[in-house]
Amino acid sequence: MLLSTSSKTLNLTSPQVMGILNLTPDSFSDGGRFVARDAALRHALQMVRDGAGIIDVGGESTRPGADEVGEQQELERVVPVIELLRAELDCWISVDTSKAVVMREAVSAGADLINDIRALREPGTLAVAAESGAAVCLMHMLGQPRTMQQAPGYSDVTVEVLAFLEERLSSCEQAGIARERICLDPGYGFGKSLEHNYELLGKLGRLHATGLPLLVGMSRKSMIGQLLQRDVTERLAGTLAAHLFALSQGAHIFRVHDVKDMSDAIRVWQQAAHYQG
Repeated sequence: MLLSTSSKTLNLTSPQVMGILNLTPDSFSDGGRFVARDAALRHALQMVRDGAGIIDVGGESTRPGADEVGEQQELERVVPVIELLRAELDCWISVDTSKAVVMREAVSAGADLINDIRALREPGTLAVAAESGAAVCLMHMLGQPRTMQQAPGYSDVTVEVLAFLEERLSSCEQAGIARERICLDPGYGFGKSLEHNYELLGKLGRLHATGLPLLVGMSRKSMIGQLLQRDVTERLAGTLAAHLFALSQGAHIFRVHDVKDMSDAIRVWQQAAHYQG
């Protein structure tokens, strides 16, 4: 399994860890810690040393109830940091954004992957993504971040998430984005109840019907905290369990805060799986 840009390829034969680099003051887990550029670079370098193959740079919080960030402010947060990372790192760099202008400028600055929680549905994003040559991640979200957790409803969450992702995949292909440039994210925690999240995790294997790489991100999320009754600082064990289950169901990319722990967990899982059966 591969994920490609117009100029490079990411081998997904082995799982890839995506380290989260939030450049926001209000992210639910680590808001404000890495706003300064030197702190952002140090953290990114450490995540790569700890095993990250991708660094995901975000300038707008997408937690439930989060306020929107203006285009110019998001550009000022992410573009200089991406330029800095590109000069220092050989790993893939991802930009977590839904704005066409930010996508274009981030790719120009060195980003390889556009990670869009709105799955390229905002004005101009399909065209920018197609022209950029970057890889893209399409995520499922019901509603918008400020209101998405207000009584979300599905008749069958897995069927509906798969149908949505297939529709967005079709739109991307029609816009000129080749399948080899696309990965998919079921969107845990984005417009889904606790039950929806775990049903979607339990049936994750059904999303392989698309034939595309799967990215999952459950790091420290409320689906862990609610089930275990744990504060955000006490969700590591639950996060690792959720992601290892996703790995057993064929997930390829794991978006996490705790890169070293996730990398260690994957290595142990792989070593045991090598001798299985």
